[in-house]
Amino acid sequence: MSELTELSYALDTFYFLICGVLVMWMAAGFSMLEAGLVRSKNTAEILTKNVALFAIACTMYLLVGYYIMYSSPEGGILPNLGFLLGGENSVDAVLAGGDDAPYYSMRADYFFQVVFVATAMSIVSGAVAERMKLWAFLAFAVVMTAVIYPVSGFWTWGGGWLDAAGFSDFAGSGIVHMAGAAAALAGVLILGPRKGKYGKDGSIYAIPGANLPLATLGTFILWMGWFGFNGGSELKVSDVDSANNVAQVMVNTNAAAAGGVIAALILAKLWFRKADLTMALNGALAGLVAITAEPLAPSALGATLIGAVGGAIVVASIVALDKLKIDDPVGAISVHGVVGIWGLLAVPLSNADATFGAQLLGIVGIFAWVFGASLVVWLILKAVMGIRVSEEEEYEGVDLAECGMEAYPEFSVAKK
Repeated sequence: MSELTELSYALDTFYFLICGVLVMWMAAGFSMLEAGLVRSKNTAEILTKNVALFAIACTMYLLVGYYIMYSSPEGGILPNLGFLLGGENSVDAVLAGGDDAPYYSMRADYFFQVVFVATAMSIVSGAVAERMKLWAFLAFAVVMTAVIYPVSGFWTWGGGWLDAAGFSDFAGSGIVHMAGAAAALAGVLILGPRKGKYGKDGSIYAIPGANLPLATLGTFILWMGWFGFNGGSELKVSDVDSANNVAQVMVNTNAAAAGGVIAALILAKLWFRKADLTMALNGALAGLVAITAEPLAPSALGATLIGAVGGAIVVASIVALDKLKIDDPVGAISVHGVVGIWGLLAVPLSNADATFGAQLLGIVGIFAWVFGASLVVWLILKAVMGIRVSEEEEYEGVDLAECGMEAYPEFSVAKK
């Protein structure tokens, strides 16, 4: 290996790792966003969920998930489950051939991939907030990060049948975001809405979050982390073309988020006669999700428009899901699922190599698998251990019921 090649290898590996660190920082963004959008009596529990799910995702993907995703047959549907027959069942089984990839360490690839898995699981956390048992959620996290996500990941990024069919998803609008939303939707349907959210006459009652400054901070952290999410998916930066591509990806990522905020804020003002902060925050995230499927091919203005459509879609979707009595406290299903579908369908508008047929196949394939498998897991958990806290525990707050502590104890009235 020449000195120039070694330098390129080191630079690309370092870039990949730093982007992975940025994506890891998104865990803080999800934590702050969700903590801000739930009631104060449920804050400690949702923070516990976010810390624990990240640890579980990292461990299960190390032991099982990465092996399934990247050691399965090209063009296949069924993943390689050789570890069940006594074979090696960790990341080292895939990396046993050595560290060298064409331009970066394969261990950097693992690190970058594992934080994506945690991102998908974080999406579930907010949607089922305020009424789910902590340990039921963590049990689902084990299955989601060990098997459910890696199987559809194998179909796509792992070279499986969807990849062979021409499905295109640059950084994961469908593979990560729609998958997380599909798992969340299955859980929400089994779990049911929070008490007091919907009236018997069909009325909808808002349940405001406790800390909008915290939710806003979380949104900005996610916005920042997304530069690693999309920028790192270029995979390298050590040559002129790749460096230019990374710059284009980051410009487009930022432009789409801005477009999402503006569109969501304007639509909220026209629809509700108010500049709704929560809709603006979700608009930013919707713009980011929308551009994630193809952040390289569009122009900066095109990316802004793609993000703006996502921002408008998320406002309409949140209202529509509420009318359907699908209770999602943070809007995760709308942001990551509905807008994730839009992002995938927008790919052929700028990428001539993509087709609407392949994109639709990918949408149906990923959603059907993740939703169906998740539904089965949620139903098993409901039968075995129950997934919903009692009505009394929900009223008092899951902080005390699940964690035995409060996030804001000084706000409580002491019991005598």
